[in-house]
Amino acid sequence: VQLVESGGGLVQAGGSLRVSCTASGRTFSSYIMGWFRQAPGKEREFVAAINWSGSRTSYADSVKGRFTISRDNAKNTVFLQMNSLKPEDTAVYYCAASTSWNIRVSAPDYAYWGQGTQVTVSS
Repeated sequence: VQLVESGGGLVQAGGSLRVSCTASGRTFSSYIMGWFRQAPGKEREFVAAINWSGSRTSYADSVKGRFTISRDNAKNTVFLQMNSLKPEDTAVYYCAASTSWNIRVSAPDYAYWGQGTQVTVSS
């Protein structure tokens, strides 16, 4: 599966942004989908994940209550709605797909990755 992110950009602290990830292929609905991010000089970290039906989600503590992951299987797309953004949310955001049966929060559990989209939050 090929993943392409879009929707990144520059936003002021306290603002909102939605990033999207569109997948190729006809089996998108069978994948666990996740969002990760990587800031300069830091390791890639888990942000959020969603199961195949959208009925279960998981979030990093740092974004819980501010970010929402969702998916539209008919459009092969997963979204990350980011509200109340903070400068520390600045990073390249990657979407990823996992063939696991359950939600995973570790990057090695995801076999497919997008190229990333830059999100910059100014103070």
